[in-house]
Amino acid sequence: MSQRLLLLVLSLAAAGVLARTPEPARIVAADLAAPAGPMNRMHNFCVGAGRANEGLRADWQRQLRQVRADCGFRYLRFHGLFCDDMGVYQEDKQGRALYNWQYVDELFDFLLSIGMKPFVELGFMPGALASGPHTLFWYRANVTPPKDYAKWEAFVAAFVRHCTERYGADEVRSWYFEVWNEPNLTGFWMGTTGGKTYEEFLPTAQAEYYKLYATTARAVKSVDATYRVGGPATAGSGWIEETLAFCARERAPLDFVSTHEYATMSGYLDETGNAGTVLSPDRDAITRSVHAVRAKIDQSPFAAAELHYTEWSASYTPSDPIHDSYHSAAFILDKMKHNGAAAASMSYWTFTDIFEEAGPRLTPFHGGFGLLNYQDLPKPAYFAYRFLNRLGDTELKNADAESFVCTDARGGVQALVWDFTITHPGPSIINQEYYVQDLPAQAKGTVELRLAGLTRGSYTLKATKVGYRANDVQAAYRDLGSPAQLTRAQVATLREQTAGRPEITERVEIGTDGRFARALPLRENDVWFVELVRE
Repeated sequence: MSQRLLLLVLSLAAAGVLARTPEPARIVAADLAAPAGPMNRMHNFCVGAGRANEGLRADWQRQLRQVRADCGFRYLRFHGLFCDDMGVYQEDKQGRALYNWQYVDELFDFLLSIGMKPFVELGFMPGALASGPHTLFWYRANVTPPKDYAKWEAFVAAFVRHCTERYGADEVRSWYFEVWNEPNLTGFWMGTTGGKTYEEFLPTAQAEYYKLYATTARAVKSVDATYRVGGPATAGSGWIEETLAFCARERAPLDFVSTHEYATMSGYLDETGNAGTVLSPDRDAITRSVHAVRAKIDQSPFAAAELHYTEWSASYTPSDPIHDSYHSAAFILDKMKHNGAAAASMSYWTFTDIFEEAGPRLTPFHGGFGLLNYQDLPKPAYFAYRFLNRLGDTELKNADAESFVCTDARGGVQALVWDFTITHPGPSIINQEYYVQDLPAQAKGTVELRLAGLTRGSYTLKATKVGYRANDVQAAYRDLGSPAQLTRAQVATLREQTAGRPEITERVEIGTDGRFARALPLRENDVWFVELVRE
């Protein structure tokens, strides 16, 4: 090379004109010698289901077995344990109570047989014990107070006593008893107010709920003082300060605090499944509420009480296509990362589309809450929980805000990396119109995983992706023309396209320096699960 040409090359390089290897958009770095501590497993502590009677169905039970095995869920919460379709309460001609636990036994026996436990929601009101005719949902859940609080207390105590006799006190001590569901909404709790406005409803309904709470808690504790009881199971993180104050003032037991949160701009109840919803533009939606509620508990006389979000999701309606969308996987992971240890559990609502508050749905993909649809087909949200469950037990220090890096007892490493981008344009369009569209993800560059401290030797590298047209059942269903009913062949096609197979499978040799690096392409709301398995 001539001296003149050499000088030109050097000057161009100094000016940045010559092409350089681009730096990755993100670096996720971790060292096996720098553990952060045990991996927080609050994400799979509990999951939701529609109502108790659905749990007697073979397809429901089949799906719960699957999510228990793949996602590791340990508790199940559901409505309607005391609804008339569970046959728990009647009265004879003299008004004496007749209890019947046969359907409850069948359901609880099944849960325990697959290694799960009930997170017991005590409600709704048996018709023969109800003070009024007001019901909610297709399955007619009675939402009125008991006509006789002494009979209600005896009924709850009899139920808890039966569970103790059947399963043993040691087992029942590991359960949770939650009083009612969302009493701060007129639809779920009529109180004694009949058809009054919400503003008139609130004070009297709250007082009536606290009467119900105290009576129910007393009934549970009458069987065993160590049994855990809590509430208020409210919508929108409501009534927290009031509940803490009531229990402190009245010395009512409160072993845990429970409430709910959804990431929508407004609304909490969609009885018929026809409401239009808009995803909140706030990246900290849900997360901010979780930390705020935890702070309120910490400042109360019940600072030791656990916090359980017994319902949460992107949307409160069972007709919201965001539940089916690839956007949901990264959304879920973002909340699990940033909620941290503030909550003892975040119970995703729900594990299955077998959910009949608005009656049976007419199509295989209808925006249902479930991680699985009617045909057991996994949605992108399902993979978020499956990947979380496959992370090793030790989390590694990692400065990246959208990833987990863990190691297992054999020295293998698992990295879960995602991009969380809110693409919804805001109130100009509802979720029901936006998330049914074909929404290609924009490129976000690359993310590079850099690991140190690995033991020298051979490893198998596996990298699995979920995102736009990657284990994206909604897009695959749309490609079929969104049929109202699926043939067996179509189900097989969709199952093949959502099988969760790795996009990358390679053998990797780790040298004496113990280092590994790999760059991966990243788009909006992509999720990568990367495993290095020691051979």
